[in-house]
Amino acid sequence: MGAAVLLLRSELKARFDVPFEVRSRPDAAVSPPAFPPFDRLTSGGIPRGTLTEIRGDESTGRTALLFALLGQATWSGECCAWIDAEGMFDPASAVEAGVALDRLLWVNCAGNAQHALQSTDLLIQAGGFGLVVLDLADTPDAAARRISLASWFRLRHAAERTGAALVAAERRINARSCSALQLELRRKEPLWKGKLLRGVLAQAESRKHYQSQSAEFSAIR
Repeated sequence: MGAAVLLLRSELKARFDVPFEVRSRPDAAVSPPAFPPFDRLTSGGIPRGTLTEIRGDESTGRTALLFALLGQATWSGECCAWIDAEGMFDPASAVEAGVALDRLLWVNCAGNAQHALQSTDLLIQAGGFGLVVLDLADTPDAAARRISLASWFRLRHAAERTGAALVAAERRINARSCSALQLELRRKEPLWKGKLLRGVLAQAESRKHYQSQSAEFSAIR
């Protein structure tokens, strides 16, 4: 694993046109700009150096929230990674949401959750990423549940060492006690402009340190 990590780190330095170094950034969370409800809900944003789980069904604003986080991180000059377990990532939608694709590494695992897990592990170990998203949102529940707690702990410990904000997008909370922050999104009502669907009004509930609170936000197309 050590030799593979060193080789990957070298390849990533060549891939990105910015300094790609392993460094810890525990003092700055990742948060969408001008989004007070999210900041209040998460006590300042997605924490670095640990694992966050974002759970939500389709049309709950889950992807919109992830793209907003990626947009903030990439336009701040950070390298980010999206590990796509089911091959559902849409680059065009990401660009529309403000993501700088030249600072994003997209790994398409074509329906193999185990490959997604291994890819995430390798990238986190390599270091240099400000935000890493493990997208299991379209992975069948049975496959997602087969990921062991030991694997989740390994990812969390790797994030602690490299200072990355690791986010798992899921249908259900899977890592449980391994995650420092859990966000559950629910759709409240659609937002229309005439006969066109513009987005959804969603509710987000956070669970952190055995406490929970909720906030509403709009996910606009």
